[in-house]
Amino acid sequence: MDDKKTLYSAIQPTNNLTIGNYAGAISNWLKLQNDYNCYFAIANMHAITVRQNPAELRQKTLSMLALYIACGIDPAKCCLYVQSHVPAHAELCWVLNTFTYVGEMERMTQFKDKSARHAENVNMGLMDYPVLMAADILLYQAQFVPVGEDQRQHLEIARDIAQRFNNVYSPTFTVPEGLFLKVGAKINDLQEPSKKMSKSAENPNGSVFLSDDRDTVIRKFKRAVTDSGSEIIYDPERKPGVSNLLSIYSVFSGKTVEEAEREFAGRGYGEFKLAVGETVADKLAPIQSEQAKILADKDYLNKVMQDGAERAARAAGRTLFKVYKKIGFYQI
Repeated sequence: MDDKKTLYSAIQPTNNLTIGNYAGAISNWLKLQNDYNCYFAIANMHAITVRQNPAELRQKTLSMLALYIACGIDPAKCCLYVQSHVPAHAELCWVLNTFTYVGEMERMTQFKDKSARHAENVNMGLMDYPVLMAADILLYQAQFVPVGEDQRQHLEIARDIAQRFNNVYSPTFTVPEGLFLKVGAKINDLQEPSKKMSKSAENPNGSVFLSDDRDTVIRKFKRAVTDSGSEIIYDPERKPGVSNLLSIYSVFSGKTVEEAEREFAGRGYGEFKLAVGETVADKLAPIQSEQAKILADKDYLNKVMQDGAERAARAAGRTLFKVYKKIGFYQI
C-alpha cells in the first residue's frame, strides 16, 4: 500500500461491546485508519475457546461488522475482515506452536483467569490463544499493535515468538511494537471504578453497552459510584469514581479532562452524572441508527467481508509462503 506503517488490531464478536471498547479501541481506530495501513479483524476464531451458540456467533459477527462501519471505520481506508475467512491464521498458528513452550502458555494471565472461570472447559484453544494472536499480528508484518495494559503480555509473547523464528531461519517476521494509548483509553466499571469496564461483568449496571437505549444509559450513569467530598476533579487515586466519569465525558464530548473539570466546577455529583449520561446517549443514538440501517443490507456486508478477506489473504499469503519455504515445506 503506500509507505504507511502497518498496524493490526482485532476484537472478538462475543457479548455486546461497551463504551470502554469504544473508547479504548474503536475511537482510536478512527484516527489510526488515516495514519497507518490498518488491518482490523473480527476475531471469531478466538471466540470459540469458550462455547458459543453458532447462530448467535454468526449474528454477532455481522452486528460487529455493521457497528464498526457505523462508528466510522471505513472499509475503503483499511482492511476490515473476519478472521476465519483467512485460513492462513490457523496455518501460521500451527507453525508458531512449534516455537512456543508449554510453560510460557501456562503462565499467561488470561489463561489462568479464563481457566478459573471456565473450569469445565479448559481446552487447548484456551491455552493456545496467545499463539493464534501472534499469528494474527505476524501474518501482516505489523509494525504496531494498539494495546492496553491487559494485552501487554500477549504482545510480548508475539515478539518473543517472532524473534525466536527469525533467529533460527533468518529475518522473516517484523517484530511488532506496542502502541500504548493515552488517558481516556481505559474506562472503568461504573459500580467498581477500580476495575476495567468489561463486556462480561457480573453487575450489568457497571457496564454501558453500545446497544443500550437512552433511558438505560442515563439510568446507569445516575447510579454510578462517586467518591467522598464534592469536588469534580481528576484524581484516580483519591477519586476513582469521579475520575472515571471525567474520562468518559472527555471521550464522548471531545473535550479534554481539564476542560471538563472547569465545566463542572462547583456543580453537584447528581448534575454531573446526568450530564455524562446524556452526552454518552447523544453519541450512541446515531451510531445505533446507522448500525441498524447497515445490518438490513446483507449484500453490502457480504461485499465488505469478501473484499476484506481477499485483501487480507493476499498479504497473509505472502508471509505464509515465506514461512513454509524457510521451514522446508515442499510447495507446488
